[in-house]
Amino acid sequence: MTTNSVAGLRLGTRLFNAQAVALIASVLTAALVAAIIGPPLFHAHLAASGQDWGEPALAHVEKAFASSSAVSLGMGLLVALALALAVTWYITRRIRAPLDTLADAAERISTGDYATRASVTGAGPELDTLAQAFNRMAQRLNNVEGTRRRLLSDLAHELRTPTATLNAHLEGLADGVLSWDGSTRQILEHQAERLTRLARDLDDVSRAEEGRISIDARRQGLRALADDTCSQMRVRYDAASVDLITDVVDIDVYADPLRIAQVLGNLLANALRHTPAGGKVVVTGRAGSGATATLSVSDTGEGMSEEQLAHIFERFYRGDTARASDEAGSGIGLTIAKAIAEAHHGTLSASSPGPGQGSVFALTLPRADAVPGAPRS
Repeated sequence: MTTNSVAGLRLGTRLFNAQAVALIASVLTAALVAAIIGPPLFHAHLAASGQDWGEPALAHVEKAFASSSAVSLGMGLLVALALALAVTWYITRRIRAPLDTLADAAERISTGDYATRASVTGAGPELDTLAQAFNRMAQRLNNVEGTRRRLLSDLAHELRTPTATLNAHLEGLADGVLSWDGSTRQILEHQAERLTRLARDLDDVSRAEEGRISIDARRQGLRALADDTCSQMRVRYDAASVDLITDVVDIDVYADPLRIAQVLGNLLANALRHTPAGGKVVVTGRAGSGATATLSVSDTGEGMSEEQLAHIFERFYRGDTARASDEAGSGIGLTIAKAIAEAHHGTLSASSPGPGQGSVFALTLPRADAVPGAPRS
């Protein structure tokens, strides 16, 4: 028997003993009250009957009443006590069994078996709710553990390429195989920039998860934000033979222009990675429902499955095609983008009809006219 099972047994024993003590106390109290109140009350009724019982007869009648009352009451109380103890034992067993199940499941989870689930049924709505909450917690821990393993694997992958390239070129320079020229310098600077960008992204995602992203929000034109970022990305799009189209209405939002440019830049870079030559990416901006504006980035690229959509904003998550097509991506950009959107009290969502049918990322931001006292830029 495991430690948790023993602990569960002790809890059940304590519950049973507590109920047994309460029942025995109730039985003794009932017997004592009946013994104190019954005989005088019976004697008073005999006296009030108006019959001359005589001393010997009266004593015999009262003795018979006391004896029969004691026997019948005692038998009744013993039967009631036995039944009550049986019910108490049954209920205690019903409570103890699911608690043992939960304790054993918790013990397995503590050893790293995050696939463990507690099966508790028929023990009452409270324990069923507890088991469901426990299973949700276990599922969350399992997801976190999967993310942690993927994070370490992807981080090792991200560090391996630039460090291997740097080491190879440095050894080549030391051995005289390579000469210091513009090409070598460019390669070393590029790999050093990759490491710097990865360190910066790790810091950004840590700040995002801790809610420490600084936002300098102001009144800003949505069209100007989109045009500035798209113009910076257009050279890369032209080189990849992907059309970049903008259709953004002139509406003011309350946002940090640098942070929103970072979000839109990440969305455009992500769309470019997944859109083949000859495809197109459309940036659309419209007034949204309520007091919001929506900036959407849609592409005609690879699209996403339901599984990919469920993980797309997790840190270091990247599909196989993204990893193969772009070594420079860290898999953190969308995580940071979502955190920035939420720091603006907005949202960032992703949708796709399915693989091969493109994707749509929608960023919602508060409109400036809905923010009291929003200053002009």
